[in-house]
Amino acid sequence: MTESTGFKQFVTNLGYDSVEGFDEGRKIAVLLGLAALLFITACTAVVMGSYDLTIFDVYRTILVHITLGDVTALPKLHNTIIWNIRVPRILLAISVGGALAIAGAVFQGVFRNPLVEPYILGVSSGAAFGAALAIVFPAIFFSIQLSAFAFGALAVTMAYLLARVRGETPVITLILAGVIIGSIFAALVSLLKYIADDTALREIVFWLMGGFYYATWNDVILLVPIVLLSFIVLWALGWKLNILSMGDEEARTLGVNPEKYKFVVVAFATAITAFAVSLVGIIAWVGLMMPHASRMILGPDNRFVIPASMMMGGCYLIVCDTLARTLTTAEIPVGILTSILGAPYLCYLIRQKGRVIFG
Repeated sequence: MTESTGFKQFVTNLGYDSVEGFDEGRKIAVLLGLAALLFITACTAVVMGSYDLTIFDVYRTILVHITLGDVTALPKLHNTIIWNIRVPRILLAISVGGALAIAGAVFQGVFRNPLVEPYILGVSSGAAFGAALAIVFPAIFFSIQLSAFAFGALAVTMAYLLARVRGETPVITLILAGVIIGSIFAALVSLLKYIADDTALREIVFWLMGGFYYATWNDVILLVPIVLLSFIVLWALGWKLNILSMGDEEARTLGVNPEKYKFVVVAFATAITAFAVSLVGIIAWVGLMMPHASRMILGPDNRFVIPASMMMGGCYLIVCDTLARTLTTAEIPVGILTSILGAPYLCYLIRQKGRVIFG
C-alpha cells in the first residue's frame, strides 16, 4: 500500500470521504481563527458570574496583576473573585479541555476508531478508584489528586501490559484490555461507594460528575506545563500519527516502527488525561466530540487536527463551565452539561456520517 493510498484509507476509517480542497494556507487561517475564538471566549467568561462586577473592574484587576502593578490598591473582594477564583478556573478549563481533546484525537488515530475517547484504556475508572480510596480512607491516602493520578496511570499500564503479546500490542487487544481493566476498577469504585458513609459517598458522587469547584493557581501551574509539553511532542509527531492510522503493516513499509511510536503517543496522551482527571474528575464527551469537529472543519491530517482539537476543547469547556456556575444559584457539575450538550452532537454525527463511520 502506498503512502497516499494508506492515508486515504485512514480518512475513510474515520468517516471522511475526501482530503481534497484543504490547502495549508486555509488550515492555518482556521487555526488562527480558533485561537482568536478561544481568547474571546475566555475574555467573555471572566466577566460573567453571580457576583455583580463591571467589565472595567474585571479587566483592571487582571491588568494590574499582569503588569505587576500595585495589587494592594485593588479591592480585596475584587481581587479574590477575579484573580483567585475566575481566572484560574478559566485557565484550568482551557487546559483540561485541551488535554482531553488532544488525547481523544491521538487515541482515535492510533486505534483507527472514531468512537474511541481518552478513557478507553481505563484511565477514568482507575482515577475514580484512586479518588474514592482517598475520600474513604483519608488517613492512608492523604491526597485525592495524587491518588487519582497514580491509579489512573496504573490502570493504563495494566491494560498495556495485558495486551502486549510477543513484543507487539495489537490495537484490538489493547482496546479489549482497556475495557477489562476499566470494568475491574469500576467494580472496585462501586464497592467503595457501598462501604462509604453518607458524607464520603456524596463526595465520591460529586467527584465522578466532574467540576472546577476547587480550581486554584496551584492546579494551573501543575497542569499547564504538562499539557503544553505533551501538545508540542504530539503535534511534532502528527505525521507519524497519520502513518500509524494506516495500520502496523503499512507503517513498517514506510519505515516507521509502530510499536515505538504507538507507545510514545499513547503514553503522552494518557499522562495528560490522567493529570486532567485527577484535578477535576471525570468530564465526558470532550475527547470524543472535539477531534471529530476538528476533522469536519480541517480534514483528517493530525498535524492540524491536534492544535484545532486543543483550542476547540478549551472553548467548549469554558462555555460549559460558565453555564455551570451561572445558570442557577447552586453550581451544576460541569460533567452533566458536557453530556447534555454532547449527546445531540453525536446524534448529528451519526445521521450525517453514520453510513461511512458505522456501515
